[in-house]
Amino acid sequence: MTRRSGGTSPAAAASLPDDDDMLREILIRLPPRPSSLPRVSAVCRRWRGIVTDAKFLRSFRVHHRKPPLLGVFQNINGGIVFTPLLDRPDRIHPQRFDFGRYSRSRSCALLDCRHGRVLLEDLDQHELVVCDPITGEQRHIAIPPEIKRGYFEGVVLCAACDHGHVHGGRHSCSYKVVLLSTAGGDNQCLVLCVYSLETGEWGNLISTEAPHEDFYFYADVPATLVGHCLYWSRGDHILEFDLGSQNLAVIMGPPVIDDIYDENLLIIHAMDGAVGIAVLSEPHLQMWQRNVNVHGVSTWAPWKTIEMHTILGLPSQVEAQVGGSKFIRGYEYDEDTGIIFLQVDNSVYMVQLKSTESTQLYDTLGACDHHPFRSFYPPGTTIRGCDEADMLHDS
Repeated sequence: MTRRSGGTSPAAAASLPDDDDMLREILIRLPPRPSSLPRVSAVCRRWRGIVTDAKFLRSFRVHHRKPPLLGVFQNINGGIVFTPLLDRPDRIHPQRFDFGRYSRSRSCALLDCRHGRVLLEDLDQHELVVCDPITGEQRHIAIPPEIKRGYFEGVVLCAACDHGHVHGGRHSCSYKVVLLSTAGGDNQCLVLCVYSLETGEWGNLISTEAPHEDFYFYADVPATLVGHCLYWSRGDHILEFDLGSQNLAVIMGPPVIDDIYDENLLIIHAMDGAVGIAVLSEPHLQMWQRNVNVHGVSTWAPWKTIEMHTILGLPSQVEAQVGGSKFIRGYEYDEDTGIIFLQVDNSVYMVQLKSTESTQLYDTLGACDHHPFRSFYPPGTTIRGCDEADMLHDS
């Protein structure tokens, strides 16, 4: 056997990966935090060219699948407040998200937050505003006259439903807006309509009979997206809208929710893609799953029960108390992570249902809604006119 000297053979050299390809494979594994790609882009021109390339950004988002949880939006005292949840240098200052700029009167109410977009109601103009807080992209949409003012739910969601799509990963992707309201003098009918960005128009009005004449409706309990369906909990009934078939239906909930406040009923993801519901009733957190047989008949079955005092991180005083001082309320379910937001007295906690672990987030005054905001932060994008270096040094 003769030994070749003088370096690598042409065939071996041809099989080696390109330096840029190797660098892409390394950079794509950076954590999907707001500071990661901007910091890398500042190293040199070559690295900046890689991380700002559209193909790399798509691969980066697909690799990580779920956008990071940047913070929580709330309606507080007539204004919209952003509470950041990340530490420095990823912490985004609350003042960076000024929703007053989307309204001439600076009077907006937050309706929904999902897939990297926020849905607002301009209270003076009586119109909707769909915006991307990261890029500043916005669209104003007139509310259909059939929707009852002050008594409707609004939902914004990505229009792409294919399995490989990364929600919130492409700011230019299309979206839909869903409005649900009551109609008639005694609220005897539910009406729904869908707006499509692709057509720029509202679809046909969809309606169904309400469960009873005094069926109440108010925009405090958010919808949950399970598969291709949106769900809202209302008393002992659940509203279901199938985005594919465009069918709106009213279904009965589990037998235990009759006397539970709507704020403590959260639609969740159950096993095998089924819809479930979490019932917050001290000292338990009960979860039920809806099963549908081959004949289309649905039944609710107990799925899991968690004792509140066993949730790691919650105050040890959370236990069964008749007339006790502890105020516990459910707020929001994060569809991407299986996390629910709970308020215990004046503290807000994030509870992971699978691991039954919790994290204390912040303190709040009184009861208010919580809308988790997830989004990727692409390099080269500014937030409210601030550059990336300013963001990295923000406190």
